[in-house]
Amino acid sequence: MSPTASSTDPAAVVARLKAGFATGRTKPLAWRLGQLHALRTLLTEQTDELLAALRSDLGKGPQEAYRTEIGFTLNELDHTVAHLAEWLEPRPAAVPDAFRPAEARVVRDPLGVVLVIAPWNYPLQLALTPLVGALAAGNAAVVKPSELAPATSAALARLLPRYLDPQAVAVVEGAVAETTALLEQRFDHIFYTGNGTVGRIVMAAAARNLTPVTLELGGKSPVLVEPGVDLAATARRIVRGKFLNAGQTCVAPDYVLAIGDTAAALEEHLVTAVREAYGEDPSADEEYGRIVNERHFDRLTGLLGEGRVVTGGGHDRTNRYLAPTVLADVSPEAPVMREEIFGPILPVVGVPDLDSAIAFVNERDKPLALYAFTDSPQTKQRLAEETSSGALAFGLPVSHLAIPDLPFGGVGESGMGRYHGAYSIDTFSHTKAVLDKPLV
Repeated sequence: MSPTASSTDPAAVVARLKAGFATGRTKPLAWRLGQLHALRTLLTEQTDELLAALRSDLGKGPQEAYRTEIGFTLNELDHTVAHLAEWLEPRPAAVPDAFRPAEARVVRDPLGVVLVIAPWNYPLQLALTPLVGALAAGNAAVVKPSELAPATSAALARLLPRYLDPQAVAVVEGAVAETTALLEQRFDHIFYTGNGTVGRIVMAAAARNLTPVTLELGGKSPVLVEPGVDLAATARRIVRGKFLNAGQTCVAPDYVLAIGDTAAALEEHLVTAVREAYGEDPSADEEYGRIVNERHFDRLTGLLGEGRVVTGGGHDRTNRYLAPTVLADVSPEAPVMREEIFGPILPVVGVPDLDSAIAFVNERDKPLALYAFTDSPQTKQRLAEETSSGALAFGLPVSHLAIPDLPFGGVGESGMGRYHGAYSIDTFSHTKAVLDKPLV
């Protein structure tokens, strides 16, 4: 019995998509653009349903949810549609004299059937933005949403088959058992966003079939603050980047390295910035999110005993609410400094000078992002040359990932591979060399 479009058995789903891909249906540019336009229609027609799901899963306010999930994905879609034909053009390559007359070019082939495993913190954006790249590159795709964001997972499972080609796109819901069953299938690429522990499991499973992987992980992304900068503006930008999605953002500032004598003054400005952003009672602000579940809530509140509370610290387990919190006088060896926080807690650590700050960063795993607030061109050059991170941003945390022409990805413990814009086409394509030499 052949698999049907309604089957959710991983083996049957993958078999169906392999059969669909084998027909060549996904390769024409018209099909690719058609799928991207259909995905855009889904996002615009089903906005209210998607916002409601994000509110249910993470307490996301409508403005933040639209901007960071729906609007973000639309921006990626529109950029891809505008440039896709150009990106897919064969690129000529020079031929050495010894082989002339001949022509050489580089073409991009779709990989086949790819698996996208999405996380819970941005459960819509981080499922659909990789899917944009997979479809644009001419692949079939299985999307595995996060079971920790059940409302969004259910919405994707219900809506994607209505709008996209069911012979090329499928959603498989579930938890560990379903993900394990998916990883037992032979894919042509696996794209995983999440933590390093599961990333190692994904990579080990992929190795059995020599399947290439993209691992978008996380880590502790530092913020360096040098003396002499506008501390009020610095604090406002740190607060916006840190407490977005209640701190549950892979590129959120994880901790501050306050250089020289900046710590005390910066603390005061952070208090003011939190109040300006969320009011006297952040729990009453509909745009301030909630912790995803009780397990993560308990983990985070267990970190609150470190150092001195500058602002925040309030929490309510029933509502999974944890106030935007700044900690000072934190030991570099404290638990809050050893693990990725992934929540609304911001430690401030003082260091005497830039040399010490660079050493502090380099002694730890390579972060997904490194941020710095400085007016010094020399400092910017030193950070670019003497540190390694997935991204380096001066003066504005988090926003680099919203620029489609910049690659997004980690290095070392923070991940491997990159995507967004043309980099997604590279990730989900085989770059093939073609040489054509006449016989006479």
